[in-house]
Amino acid sequence: MPSNKPYQPRKPQFASAAIAIAMLCSVTANSWAQSSANTAGNSQSAKPATPVAPAAPAALTTTPAVAPSTTLKSANIQTVDAIAAVVNSDVITRQELAARTRDIVQRMKTQGIEVPPEAELRKQMLERLILEKAQIQSAKDQGISVDDRMLDTAIARIAENNKLSMDAFRAQLAHDNINYPDFREEIRREILLQRLREREVDNKIQISESEVDNYMQAEAKNKQDQGPTQELNLAQILIRVPENPSPVQIAVSQKRAEEVLQKLKAGESFDKVAAAYSDAPDALSGGELGWRPASAIPQLFGDALAKLSPGEVTPILKSPNGFHIVKLNSKRVAPAAKDDTAAPTEQTHAEHILIKVTPTVTAEQAKNTLLKLKERIDHGENFEVLAKQYSNDLSAAKGGDLGWLFPGDTVPEFQRAMDALKPGEVSEPIESPFGFHLIKVLERKSDTASVDRKRLAARQAIRERKTEEATNEWLRKLRDEAYVEYREDN
Repeated sequence: MPSNKPYQPRKPQFASAAIAIAMLCSVTANSWAQSSANTAGNSQSAKPATPVAPAAPAALTTTPAVAPSTTLKSANIQTVDAIAAVVNSDVITRQELAARTRDIVQRMKTQGIEVPPEAELRKQMLERLILEKAQIQSAKDQGISVDDRMLDTAIARIAENNKLSMDAFRAQLAHDNINYPDFREEIRREILLQRLREREVDNKIQISESEVDNYMQAEAKNKQDQGPTQELNLAQILIRVPENPSPVQIAVSQKRAEEVLQKLKAGESFDKVAAAYSDAPDALSGGELGWRPASAIPQLFGDALAKLSPGEVTPILKSPNGFHIVKLNSKRVAPAAKDDTAAPTEQTHAEHILIKVTPTVTAEQAKNTLLKLKERIDHGENFEVLAKQYSNDLSAAKGGDLGWLFPGDTVPEFQRAMDALKPGEVSEPIESPFGFHLIKVLERKSDTASVDRKRLAARQAIRERKTEEATNEWLRKLRDEAYVEYREDN
């Protein structure tokens, strides 16, 4: 079943020396052999067939109505020149595209990634903006929003994680030539897309006990057969093929992959070629995948990588997602796994009532609702009954029961409030990224992390893999269903 615990969401962070904002790739680059959710960078026209052109966006009708004449023709030319692409009922302006392209160039230089030719980079950025616009429109259609209160909380957490006060945080942003209002909107957009993915993907993931059993058995066998676990630092280039591709489409993608491989053989840097040609979400980070346990790499890629020395690249590898070229940056023996059974771990059995902040429920209303419920609980009403009646969480059906929680299973705000309670106590309303909570601690125990903890870790690993796969499929569908009109001379 989908997790009903208020887990910690992915949070954008920055380093004090060079601020890095997670603003371009809607999908985390942890996916191995991901399918790109965006259309290949060499798309030349809008997707034909099913998507029907929506009504013209407001941005297209701002010129005054005049009689058909040279004046009208001139006015239309000026309007068209301001638009790079139409996405459903929204537009991507040339100015927006140029600004985001400048941002990614600055980020690539900071990270030491060789910048590809401007035309190729602009094409990559346009495709990512198209996918981003489609997601934002989907979020708005579903009533998902990020208000200023939620945004302020998230930014304060980023500053706290970097051990900075808000004044120092803003000063650091200014030092790195990052406009604070722009930064706020980028974080707002990141949170919005994250909440959309939670609704469309995360909450629909299901994991059976048999899947956990199989995963744990495979991990034990790998450890027995292979000895110390190896980790590989990898980068990839993906040339995507469409869903249900025709032979012609496959041939076109394969030819493009061969051209990319020839560029690498001719001495062009991998990160530059990845940024220019890869269809993977990690393209603008030079295709970097980071460290991966060798046992977690699919056999198709593992067999090819086993023959490489650090710095070498694989031949073209074909998967259902497309054509891959993988670079082995380096390898190492994985650090010895910590023995989770060595030290006792305190677990907390808790339940909660969640009231979410929505377009129709303000933060103040959510908090006041919980204050009234807290008063009723203090006067003897049953917590579980009220949770079933009022809670917006999936745990409501179980009276708000979250089961046994280990340290780190919940977001910090929830964890701190829960840890401060004695068994039987109920908290005051606590705010988290999910809304407002009343928390009740039922009991605590100290025990070794044993089998339950290992099963939880296995379940989380399976969830991450399934989430990546489901996210890729959802984004591909979202992109394919979007009406996109490319304007000329992009």
